[in-house]
Parts: sequence; structure tokens; C-alpha cells
Amino acid sequence: MFKRTEESRFTSWYFEIDKNLLVLVLLMIVGAMVIAISSGSANFVRTDGRIQWYTFFVRMIPFYILGVIAMLGTSMSSRKTIMRIAWADLIVCFLLLLGTVVNPHLMNNSHRWFIVPGLPRIMPSDLMKPGFIIITAWFISKMREIYGNDMFNIKRTLFQVKTWSWAWYAAPFAIVLGIQWWHPDVGTMILYLATFGVMLFLAGLPMRMVSIFGGGAIGLLTLGVLFQPHVRARTLAMFGAVDPTSQIGIALRAIRNGGLFGAGDKADIVEHLPMAESDFVLSVISENFGAIAACGLIILLAMVALRLLKQSRCVRDDFTSIAIAGTAAMFGFQVCINLASTLRLMPAKGMTLPFISHGGSSLVAYCILFGMILALIREDKWK
Repeated sequence: MFKRTEESRFTSWYFEIDKNLLVLVLLMIVGAMVIAISSGSANFVRTDGRIQWYTFFVRMIPFYILGVIAMLGTSMSSRKTIMRIAWADLIVCFLLLLGTVVNPHLMNNSHRWFIVPGLPRIMPSDLMKPGFIIITAWFISKMREIYGNDMFNIKRTLFQVKTWSWAWYAAPFAIVLGIQWWHPDVGTMILYLATFGVMLFLAGLPMRMVSIFGGGAIGLLTLGVLFQPHVRARTLAMFGAVDPTSQIGIALRAIRNGGLFGAGDKADIVEHLPMAESDFVLSVISENFGAIAACGLIILLAMVALRLLKQSRCVRDDFTSIAIAGTAAMFGFQVCINLASTLRLMPAKGMTLPFISHGGSSLVAYCILFGMILALIREDKWK
């Protein structure tokens, strides 16, 4: 299609980009469009026509366009530009998170949304993901560069406030986690912590500290059960009989009703499922298109994670490797949380399926993040 001897920014991008990863992401977005229409049809019946079948699809069109443009644009950027975008994203979203505390808006029993009249609502914790991954990878790589194998020596690297130390990272990160706890948005808080833990582990975190982090995670979950009523209610519901009229009960019945090839005209159970377009897209796919299609989607998601892990091992730069691994961890954890919640393998958690579920903040954030990763892979390959 193009000759490699041509010298232009576009031809360089074309030959250096990870085409496999790019195609996989574009396939997920195409799948999301199909699911948006399918879930819209179910909501049309559930709401007696108050929500049109095309509502979610039309609502997401600007985000599909913006997300693809943002991904392709960032994938052409240099590492220096990626760092600037990451810092801007992190700072702006941090201020928006503070805004959810100063001027809270309660929606679906949570204050996680930042709302400006006349504009789409924003979820800062979602939009912060690209900045969080890139800046965390950069900070860890700098700590390794300065301290080497001694980077996890707490006595040396925690309290050095006049130079590089973990304190500079831990302070703002603790504020972010505290706001997410207050929202409450315990699932997103755990997602951030788990991703950070994986990045530290890959950077060489000693096993004794891994045990400490694991114990801290268990303690945090225990506190959630004790002091967050919705966490306690959902955890206790895991150990009881399934209520067929609950969201989980309807979601499971819809999956069973779909069979292998979809229920066709008999796909009517998901029509009674609230939030089918976001938290329970697996049920929509299973009932309308069957278990084979649902497994195909899961395989596609797994291929994305595996591609990221492969690239993380292949690149030569520590910062790039940690950033790719962190992206794989965040993407993989979020996929597992969404699917496990739908299948009742863990307490229900309102978390979107990356790229697939309805939600502009989540889609745009992941498009930007994957665009950054594509740019870092491309630059590492060129070097």
C-alpha cells in the first residue's frame, strides 16, 4: 500500500505501529456499536418506548469518533508529547475529583460524577486512567534508575522529602483513593490499587512486601464490608440463594436463555434488566447472539491482554515495559471484574467492560491509553 522508502510522518507511523493491537482495539469498538444497538432494543421494551432502540448508539457516536481520533492522534506522538498529555490528564482529573467532593452530585448512590450543566457528565476516575498508568510507570522507572535494587528500601526511599522518594507519589495517590472510598466507588479504588501492585511487582517488589500488600488488600476489603453498606449487602448476597427478580438473577437467566446460538425472537429476558447496556453487556450478547458469540468476545478481550503482555516482554525500555504491563493489568482486571460480577463469581460491582459497555468517559480514557501505548511501542521499535 505504501513504500517504506517514502519519508513522511504517516508512512513512518504506518510501518512502525503495532497493527495487531490496533486492529484488535478497532474490533472491540465495532463490537461495542453492535451491542449498543442490541441493548437499546431491550431497553425500548423495558421502558415501554420511553427509551428508543437507537438512543444508546446515537449517544455514543460522538465518543466513538472522539475515541478513535484520540487513539490515532496519540499513537503518532513522541514520548515527550505522551508525557505532557499524561501529566495534563492526571492534573485535570485530580482537580475534577476534588470537584466531586466540593460540589457533589449523587447519582446511582454515588458521587463519582462531575457534572457541568449542558455538558456530558464526566467520571474523573475513568478519565484519569491514562495519566495514572503513564506517570506511575515513569515514576517507578525513575526510582529504579536512581536507587537501583535499593528502590524498595523504605528507610532510604520513603522519607527523603528533598529528593526522589515514594512519599511524593504516595501522598496524592492516597488522596485519590480516599475520594474514591468516599464516593463510594470501592471497585475502582481496588482496580487502581491492584494495577499499582502489579506494576510494583514487575519492578522487583520483594516477596515479603508482596505479603504486606496482600494483607493490606484483605484488610481494605474487610473495612469495605464493615463500613460500606452496599459492599456488605452485595457480599452477603453472594452467599445466599439467587433472587430471580434481582439484576444478577435476570442476568443469569438471560445467559441461559441464549443457548449456543442466541434466542432469536425469544430473547426477552434481558428486556427486564436495568443497566444492561453497561454493567451486564455479557447477558445482552449471550441472549441475543448466543454463548458462542459471547465466548468470541471473551477471546477477543483475552487476545488484547495477551498482546500487551507480549509487547511488555519485547520492549527494551523499562518505562515502556512497565507502562504496557500496567495497561494490561488494568484492562485485564476490569474485564475480569465485569464478567465475574455478571456470572456471580464475585459480589456485584457496577464496572463497565472496557471498550464494549456504554459509557463515554471509559471509552475515551481507554482509547487515549491505548494510543499512548501504541506510541511508546512504536518509538521503542524505531530506536
